[in-house]
Amino acid sequence: MRKLLIIIVLIPLLGGLGWWYFREQALPDYGPAYREYAYVTNGKSNTVSVIDLRTFELAKTIAVGLGPTGVAANSKENEIYVVNTGSNNVSVIDAEKNAVVATVGVHGRPYFIDVSEDGKRAYVANSGSANVSVIDLEKRVVLGNVRVGAAPGLARVSPDGETVVVSNRGDNTVSVIDAKLLRVRATLPVCQQPEDIVVLPDSSKAFVACSGSSQVASIALESGKKGGVTSDRVLALLDVGRTPVSLALKPDGGELMVCDFESDSISIIETGNDEVGSSALVGQHPTRGVITRDNSRLYVSNFGSDSVAVYDIDVGKRIATMAVGSRPDGLALSQDQRYLLVLDTQAGDVTVIQKRTPRKLEPTEYSLLTMIPVGLQPNGIVVKSFIVSPAAKK
Repeated sequence: MRKLLIIIVLIPLLGGLGWWYFREQALPDYGPAYREYAYVTNGKSNTVSVIDLRTFELAKTIAVGLGPTGVAANSKENEIYVVNTGSNNVSVIDAEKNAVVATVGVHGRPYFIDVSEDGKRAYVANSGSANVSVIDLEKRVVLGNVRVGAAPGLARVSPDGETVVVSNRGDNTVSVIDAKLLRVRATLPVCQQPEDIVVLPDSSKAFVACSGSSQVASIALESGKKGGVTSDRVLALLDVGRTPVSLALKPDGGELMVCDFESDSISIIETGNDEVGSSALVGQHPTRGVITRDNSRLYVSNFGSDSVAVYDIDVGKRIATMAVGSRPDGLALSQDQRYLLVLDTQAGDVTVIQKRTPRKLEPTEYSLLTMIPVGLQPNGIVVKSFIVSPAAKK
């Protein structure tokens, strides 16, 4: 009788555990017209891997140009743009068909691409030819090539679309381009080896990470609408940890997180007063960071320790570290912010981490969902979600 009683009690418990566990793991029902994909550039495979984020399966592998690196999505059109460093061109992918529909030639050794918020233009810094190619995305042609400093690494367009900020690694300068006139309106000496760039949501300032001098430059962006006189200028050079390689800006623009590769830390900059507020150890050789839409969490890939750190911005401390594949670098969040995608550059896969609601029987907030094989040397990732048009569903 006692054994029977135990069996009767245990069966409901196990049934209840299974119910909430599988309910937590179940993917949302977005409807038949919803699409959400992650696009991963595979530098040594000359391909882009397309991951269906409704099922977390590899949906397609698309052949592109040689040595694909940077990738960006158009917020207004269902298009993805891939920079092919080896063939000096940009592949245009139709996200509804997941096929290359155009190829636009640029100049020497491009690595990254940035798209204006209105979806009409893209900007590509050509490191081998010291210029920036400006692409009309509607006509899929190059409008012009603007001469900048030596070995430009990145061209970042401001949210208002009026300014393009370019980091010139070869001569330690920043070029500020008037996007309307397609000409350089200022060339500013900054710190050593400027690389990553972010621009504040109100387009008033840019911040540039200088990996060679362990500094971040704060730059005022003023287009000189009054009288036509520009006053773009360097406001401050802020000392951070050793070898700052990338920047992550909170969506509200209030704080900037700096990944200090050689210091194994992040530095936190208050963007309003240009002050380094604090720093925190996150793991060995942090390379990339991404911040949630609600400004609460920072995820950092630790290239040297094969892990991802979770930093609670409100609390001001690291709250979790998760093992991933070898040599993690690029990061992206799903549209609903529940899934973190991590590029494992040496392993050639994407680790998917799920953020769950902690429960009594399973208090862990983060867990490994799956690992998806992609191509050789994945180095760029972007997520695109959209409602497919009726014509594309046929």
